[in-house]
Amino acid sequence: MIRFGVAGWDYDDWWGPVYPADRKGKRAFDALTYLSRYFDTIEINSTFYRPASERSATAWARRVAANPNFRFTAKLHQRFTHQRDEAWTRPEVDEVRRGLAPLLDGGRLGCLLVQFPWSFKRDAASREWLGDLATAFADFPLAVEVRHSSWNVPEFYASLRERGIGAVNIDQPVFRHSIAPGAEVTSGVGYVRLHGRNYENWFREDAESHERYDYLYTKAELEGWLERIHEVASRARDTYVITNNHYRGQAPANALMLKRLSGGSADAPPELAAAFVEAFRSVGLGAS
Repeated sequence: MIRFGVAGWDYDDWWGPVYPADRKGKRAFDALTYLSRYFDTIEINSTFYRPASERSATAWARRVAANPNFRFTAKLHQRFTHQRDEAWTRPEVDEVRRGLAPLLDGGRLGCLLVQFPWSFKRDAASREWLGDLATAFADFPLAVEVRHSSWNVPEFYASLRERGIGAVNIDQPVFRHSIAPGAEVTSGVGYVRLHGRNYENWFREDAESHERYDYLYTKAELEGWLERIHEVASRARDTYVITNNHYRGQAPANALMLKRLSGGSADAPPELAAAFVEAFRSVGLGAS
């Protein structure tokens, strides 16, 4: 099964192009439930910045209950991937595990995403760090994203396969030592993440998040990913295709376009259809 979805759902700039523009009723509007009508997965972004609480995870599962096919993926807390100056502790592991337990035990967690930055390069220390993480979260379905080309060697993918860990295939601005698009499958979990191709701001140190991920894929660019997505899906049990170019609703627009191009039925929220008329028309998408 291929599940198409987006990274996160709580963005102020989605009010208007994705959610109803009238924000007076914002408290009564459930964005997560709303999106689960159109997508079968959402990547939880907030868990990167702080571990989830059991209460929040339980509520997330309840809010998508109407879609039996829906599965979350969740980013691992940045303490384990980006803050590597000193070793993490067992209590830090336990906090993450407790928070995600309601999703895991309830069958709503498709994958725990271990996302490393470009600065995480393949050497002995990094391999040990990754191995320790794999052991600490061994009972979670894991997928690892690396961005530096030093990891793009057969030995790395073989090590993931031995541990039953998925490999994340990414679309990003490709510079000299960036990993290029691929179709690697190393476990039952297939994973594709599209970050956009904003070359100007990708490595700019003072770039805001919305600037780095400000990019709208064209139909032709998305079609370039279809063969890879189907190759991944043919070898994986479950495949997650996540768009992370979130600025101004571009991620849900491109996720629905991909779903449509992939041969699936796809309807768009009326606000999104109005905001991306030309893009949607190119793939035959309309409002529900």
